[in-house]
Amino acid sequence: MTRDQEWVIERWKDIETHYRIKSILHESNSEFQHAMVVESTLYGRMLFLDGIVQASEKDEFIYHEMMSHIPVLSHPNPEKALVIGGGDGGILREVLKHSSVKKVTIVEIDPTVISICKKYLPVISNGAFDDKRTNLIIGDGARFVKETDEKYDLVIVDSSDPIGPATALFSKEFYGGIHHLLSPDGIMVCQTGSIHMQPDEQRASYILLNEIFHIVRPYLFAIPTYIGGFFSAMFCSDKIDPCKISINSFEQKSFASNMNTRYYNPGIHIGAFYMPGFLNERLL
Repeated sequence: MTRDQEWVIERWKDIETHYRIKSILHESNSEFQHAMVVESTLYGRMLFLDGIVQASEKDEFIYHEMMSHIPVLSHPNPEKALVIGGGDGGILREVLKHSSVKKVTIVEIDPTVISICKKYLPVISNGAFDDKRTNLIIGDGARFVKETDEKYDLVIVDSSDPIGPATALFSKEFYGGIHHLLSPDGIMVCQTGSIHMQPDEQRASYILLNEIFHIVRPYLFAIPTYIGGFFSAMFCSDKIDPCKISINSFEQKSFASNMNTRYYNPGIHIGAFYMPGFLNERLL
């Protein structure tokens, strides 16, 4: 990543994305990573970690809604959720919209991310860290998964790319540990990168997760500020297949939750699991 008085440039292998900025609001190096918050002209405030866009005020809701409501509304009665990563608080905010959820444990390795986002991007967490159902743990998510004896209905892995502090969150040992701590009808979702810029990551994750879970379903959503535009995630469970749940079920649950969403709706939920032809071929 490079920057000057007017532009921040995000680099990914052979491409660059340029963001015109008004100002740099924060820049620091924690024990784990470089963090920067800028005020951009198009996307509002943006969070960069190690030079990669993590969230912007304008489109953060897309990622956070699709990583949260897909698993929550696919589960018959989710009460306990675990979020690995997610220091900006967006996943936490969305999961807590559901009254069935009694407790959300969030494990974030870098407390700097939480403090920065609370100060400069408070709209993302929107007070979720202060909810009485929130159990915040500062620590290594991989170690937590290995050591905890609790069971969870939902696990959402909100990790950055498999570099730096997030490397351990892409291993077979880590996902096997999550499988062990899920309740019998539990669900895990994890992000698996850009379908155009990170094709190997998506295929490798799909193969690995199929060695651990009985049901693995990829799904897609579009985020302008993530390189490549189209992003992928994996829905994993031993019992629940989201592709066999009717749209009526999602409509009824969405109505009952009375949740306010800007991207997610029952139709999007169903449609997200339909892959274009080239992705079906990639994952065969």
